[in-house]
Amino acid sequence: MELEIVLACGVLALLYGLWTIKSVLSLSAGNARMQEIAAAIQEGAAAYLNRQYTTIAAVGVVIFALAFFVLGWQVAIGFLIGAGLSGAAGYVGMYVSVRANVRTAEASRSGLAAGLSVAFRSGAVTGMLVVGLGLLAVAGYYAFLTLGLGLSLESTEQSRIIVDSLVGLGFGASLISIFARLGGGIFTKGADVGGDMVGKVEAGIPEDDPRNPATIADNVGDNVGDCAGMAADLFETFAVTTVATMVLASIYFSGDIKAQLMIYPLAIAGMSIITSIIGTFFVRLGASKNIMGALYKGVIATVVLSLIGLWPLTDKLIGMDTAINSGGMDYSGMTLFWCGVVGLAVTGALIVITEYYTGTIFRPVQSIA
Repeated sequence: MELEIVLACGVLALLYGLWTIKSVLSLSAGNARMQEIAAAIQEGAAAYLNRQYTTIAAVGVVIFALAFFVLGWQVAIGFLIGAGLSGAAGYVGMYVSVRANVRTAEASRSGLAAGLSVAFRSGAVTGMLVVGLGLLAVAGYYAFLTLGLGLSLESTEQSRIIVDSLVGLGFGASLISIFARLGGGIFTKGADVGGDMVGKVEAGIPEDDPRNPATIADNVGDNVGDCAGMAADLFETFAVTTVATMVLASIYFSGDIKAQLMIYPLAIAGMSIITSIIGTFFVRLGASKNIMGALYKGVIATVVLSLIGLWPLTDKLIGMDTAINSGGMDYSGMTLFWCGVVGLAVTGALIVITEYYTGTIFRPVQSIA
């Protein structure tokens, strides 16, 4: 039953992403000149990704064949799922970003609040699709292995097949991530530096000036590196860390608690999707017109809701007072709950620290300026 609920949460993330895509793409794309420039960037980004994925596919086919004959078809299918969905996450992220950019610019003409709304919703698309696809990939394949094929965690041989197959899925996601993030990053830096040298240094025109043809390549690079590449990278991070947690549970525990602890990270991810979707509706620009303040509203709402949800989830799945023994050390559901609290606190701290060292209103940036 727990796996069915987890999969439903993954579907919910995809539905939210699709609904947001529809609402963003229904907005005005601006005047003819704006659409002309945006179309050139869209064409360049699509051409780059098509070429990149063609190259990756050739490498992927070789690795798939090796995995199939050496490690078994379950591992090979896992690799294929991870690679395919990681690539899909990157492509969808790029597809939305290059179309949302011009709509954000157009919306910003009517005010900061409108521009923030479009920009944030566009980013939320990628975030939700990444975690939705990641959760469906890991939880769906785990369900297929355990429920569909009937593999048992109690059997050492069958448990090894389950774990190896999930690791194969994570490796597939990593392969695409490496190409997309590093390839896109190299492209965007090359285009950025080249465009700046030609434009600002040689021609003496401002950055991102449409009179400089290299500006198109620069903006293509920004989208394929920071949007498509980042989406694939986030998918890989989500899938690999989730699989790693499940692998640790399979190694260090046995019996009924082993199965519950392998589902636990999937359940947390499912709950977090729900709290994150709710949190997006709290992002509103206040009277101060502070963008970070608006984002903090969403973060705080999501953290509070996650804390509230983590307790009953842990109690239902593990039991707050349930003793968990591993390696001669005793744990409990309460221990896991406090680990979740620490994770939320660290996430909040990362946001605050990053803003302090990169925000223009704080001393580090002001002293450099």
